[in-house]
Amino acid sequence: MAAASSLELDPPPGFLADRIALFDRLKSKYDAELASKTSQPIKVTLPDGRIMEGESWKSTPYDIACMISKGLADNCVVAKVNGDLWDLDRTFEGDATLELMKFDDKEGEQVFWHSSAHMLGEAMERHYGGCLCYGPPIKDGFFYDMHLSDRTVSQGDYDYLNTLVKKISKEKQPFVRLEMTKEDLLEMFKYNEFKCRIIRERVTTPTTTVYRCGPLIDLCRGPHVRHTGKVKAIEVTKNSSSLWEGKAEAESLQRIYGISFPDSKQLKEYKHFQAEAAKRDHRKIGRDQELFFFHELSPGSCFFFPKGAHIYNTLVDFIRTEYRVRGFQEVISPNIYNCKLFETSGHWGHYQKNIYHFDVEKETYGLKPMNCPGHCLMFGSRARSFRELPLRFADFGVLHRNEISGALSGLTRVRRFQQDDAHIFCTVEQIEEEMKGCFAFLKHVYGIFGFTFDLFLSTRPEAFLGDAAVWDRAEGQLKKSLTEFVGVEWKLNPGDGAFYGPKIDIILKDALRREHQCATIQLDFQLPDRFNLTYQGSGDDAEKRPVIIHRAILGSVERMIAVLTENYGGKWPFWLSPRQITVVPVSVPFNEYALKVAQRCKNEGFCAEADVDSDTMNKKVRNAQLAQFNYILVVGQKELENGTVNVRTRDNKVHGEFSLDDFVKRCKLLQSSRSVSDSLSD
Repeated sequence: MAAASSLELDPPPGFLADRIALFDRLKSKYDAELASKTSQPIKVTLPDGRIMEGESWKSTPYDIACMISKGLADNCVVAKVNGDLWDLDRTFEGDATLELMKFDDKEGEQVFWHSSAHMLGEAMERHYGGCLCYGPPIKDGFFYDMHLSDRTVSQGDYDYLNTLVKKISKEKQPFVRLEMTKEDLLEMFKYNEFKCRIIRERVTTPTTTVYRCGPLIDLCRGPHVRHTGKVKAIEVTKNSSSLWEGKAEAESLQRIYGISFPDSKQLKEYKHFQAEAAKRDHRKIGRDQELFFFHELSPGSCFFFPKGAHIYNTLVDFIRTEYRVRGFQEVISPNIYNCKLFETSGHWGHYQKNIYHFDVEKETYGLKPMNCPGHCLMFGSRARSFRELPLRFADFGVLHRNEISGALSGLTRVRRFQQDDAHIFCTVEQIEEEMKGCFAFLKHVYGIFGFTFDLFLSTRPEAFLGDAAVWDRAEGQLKKSLTEFVGVEWKLNPGDGAFYGPKIDIILKDALRREHQCATIQLDFQLPDRFNLTYQGSGDDAEKRPVIIHRAILGSVERMIAVLTENYGGKWPFWLSPRQITVVPVSVPFNEYALKVAQRCKNEGFCAEADVDSDTMNKKVRNAQLAQFNYILVVGQKELENGTVNVRTRDNKVHGEFSLDDFVKRCKLLQSSRSVSDSLSD
């Protein structure tokens, strides 16, 4: 192996030549078969209804795009043929519908980043050797995992990798698709145990596809961009260690992340955005403002300092206040259950690996990862009447989920957390009204935070519980509710529902226009069946099944704190702030009055303190601004004599002199209104 400081291995890994030789032989055979196919005239229908003429096994989506506009063709990333993603240079097989997708389209973006991952994979093979594993597109870019037996990736490697990917881009290497048999695939990747595992365990059809760009040939469904030159701006962003398929007992891998765009201007904008996001990183602000921290002795479980606990409790109290108005009843349920409960609910079969479980007196017990099974026991603890419905149980109980260590990320992915979790037990006839209530609750809370949001309906997954007809009924109910709430603006997310029912995912957008999934609304016809839950109907003796609506607005309180921290950049609005008021005396003789003012503010329920240290007044004011106190009250002789305070803000806006009583009154109004503005105006 070449020295770590070399751009490329010299000689290159031996498997490259063997892999290319087999690919070239099979590709020649495929090209001959393609040439022998009889071409027929076909009609290609565009989204606007226009019909273009082409030939089967000869014409490609790129050809059709060129017939419309060469500029359009060259700006396209990928095609959709009969609803399926399709390489622009892959031939049509018959009459077809055609959509042309650019980088601006979500699916086009993911294809672009998938192709970029292959370019990174090629650079990694040329620089390290090693065995490539998975290399998918992700929400913001892409990564590639590699197994390296004799070295680790470091930031010092980034320049080499960036040089190689830029070289790969300039070479305009075409992405070439080839269908291969399982036997040929095992021969091609015999040097790479990880690819062989994928082929043996994941490939369930007689054939599948590989894609080639330059010397890289990779197992891949595709599709891809036409050639590597389409990726004009690409960079490595970070690296980390990972585990094969996320399994704790599996091999350790090296993961390299990257980002790419069709032009360099977009990359420059992305870097600026990332720099701003780094300033707002909740982990950094959490440390700087002494809100919370994590410790290796309890990974994935957050320690909240007093000021962080203030934010946490304020959010919970906010939701509790809304519960009283909206007819929810708070309950408390156990943390530990016999795992027979999770077998009844279906979670044991679908979710066992995420449940912390242990043996007690020859029985298996587990820490609850969710509240719904316990709430089902509470509903079923006695006979219920239709007069009790809807019954709205709310629970802030502590939950634990065994997330793999590599997935843990600050407050956004933890092992110990609490939710503003609620389960509404209702009749079928009450679903529509209850859904309206859920949407109104959501709109109110997110409006206070200043969030906008999008709604997605996630439908029946492949591994689902119950009868398909029941699922269809539930999905129909949610579609109706969504249409009435937002009209045509909601989106479908096929196959991403929970195993027990369809759900509505709420994707909020923060101040930097980043997306976060926090709230959820789920309709469940399955758990009432599994727990044999019933209520006495009206007018007859028949017992009926309730329906359950699973509902969370904040979602995980921990994750919401992360989102809010970054959304506000640590500048907390007054009602949430753990540092609302600090009092600064102009000199030592006024320390006593400063302490008296601070105590009055504390007595009124505010987070207040007085800075009576030996620093100068100007330094104290500056320190308070950096600490993000909402209001800085400066007091001296005049204020002492008049019983007033001189108010300024962390942004150095001077409000002037207020009587202490008037200031307290205005702060109370500000706190009760939960305004995102810190204006003291009446």
